Amino acid sequence: MTYQFTCQVRSRLTNARGKFFPLTTPSSTVILFYNSGRIMIFQIDFQAGKPVYLQLADQVRYAAASGKLQPGDPLPSLRPLAEELRINRNTIAKAYAELESQGLIETLHGKGYFLKNNHAALTQQTRQRLLVTEIDEAVVMAHHLRVDRDKFLALVRERLDYFQSKASAAEGGK
Repeated sequence: MTYQFTCQVRSRLTNARGKFFPLTTPSSTVILFYNSGRIMIFQIDFQAGKPVYLQLADQVRYAAASGKLQPGDPLPSLRPLAEELRINRNTIAKAYAELESQGLIETLHGKGYFLKNNHAALTQQTRQRLLVTEIDEAVVMAHHLRVDRDKFLALVRERLDYFQSKASAAEGGK
């Protein structure tokens, strides 16, 4: 299997002298396409309270749980993914080491990182439980930020539409 990267990076701007200025909401998104037609989206939020390597590990874990990644599917190589996300490749190596220690992925020296063959997709109930946990965190955050229900739901719809359009646009450019 091969994959290609489509990337939208909004992590920082550079002035004429090459000095970096962070944006107010830095994030980085990479959409991966596999030959089988499956899509995987990596999204990193640099202002989240969660370390970047754990964000990456969670996203691979959720992709495996949902069946987006199938046993034997390759994960992106360290260097290209680091360049696309504009993070240090040691961060990706740490995420992959975390996943390998959990028995989710394996390293085949000289070939790369792959989802282990003995890993089966999680049940619908387990996937729903994982999603409910993430939704609960977002609802609590919205409450703390005093975002009312209608605005929160509108924002959720907007983000769903955004990722759907990104995936569709990138899929059309294969």
